Amino acid sequence: MATSREESLRSYRLFEARDPRVLLGLDPEWVWGRRDLLALMADKCGVSPDPDHISGHDVIDPERTLAALDAFGDRIGRAAATRAPVLFGTGHPHRLLGFYASLADALSAVGCPVLTPAQGLSVDITTRFGLRTYNLDYVRGVALVREPGAWPPGSETGAHTHSPLPVRTALSALAEAGGPLPELVVGDHGWACGAGQLGFDAIGLADTDDPALFVGEAEGQVSVVVPLDDAVRSDYYRPLTRYVLNRACLSQ
Repeated sequence: MATSREESLRSYRLFEARDPRVLLGLDPEWVWGRRDLLALMADKCGVSPDPDHISGHDVIDPERTLAALDAFGDRIGRAAATRAPVLFGTGHPHRLLGFYASLADALSAVGCPVLTPAQGLSVDITTRFGLRTYNLDYVRGVALVREPGAWPPGSETGAHTHSPLPVRTALSALAEAGGPLPELVVGDHGWACGAGQLGFDAIGLADTDDPALFVGEAEGQVSVVVPLDDAVRSDYYRPLTRYVLNRACLSQ
């Protein structure tokens, strides 16, 4: 996989220090030291639990991914069965947009409202380059952010972000408009953690250097997290898409 052991361990150190860049909108209730995080990630992802293993590429156990995909697909299936309103969002539009969009298409086809609140609203996000303003946009029912003028609205690309501010903006707009609020939020990074922290049922995808989602799952703020490499080519996720749709009984 593309994620290095060094990247993962750096994220665990930053999470232990409660760095907002890796908390992704989560406010953990428990104290998480580096060894605690390493043990959690070994259990959830299959990474090496050895703290002396400090270099090379990290690993994800495919059996753990499949087990999580089963739970993920079951939750999508329950949303379909009840025609629940769903909100999709991604901080990885270059890689994961197609995965989420296929799920959004399938849920919409069976009558689930796929929510698209706050279209075009500005979101100010602090980045390593300073404060940047982005616009919230939707592509095939999936929320993402893009720099103003960088791409035309509706184009299938956007900015990579870990921030929970986009999902907070979207949920706030729904609340101000009188709903409906999502019964399920599907996403990654700040979309899953930010929604889960606010009490919404959230499921998502996460790499080995994103411990916040797995901590959220352990503490009960995030319902399901699928461990996977989130930086491979977008077409590599098509088998996972088919797997989830089959599990959810949504295959065409």
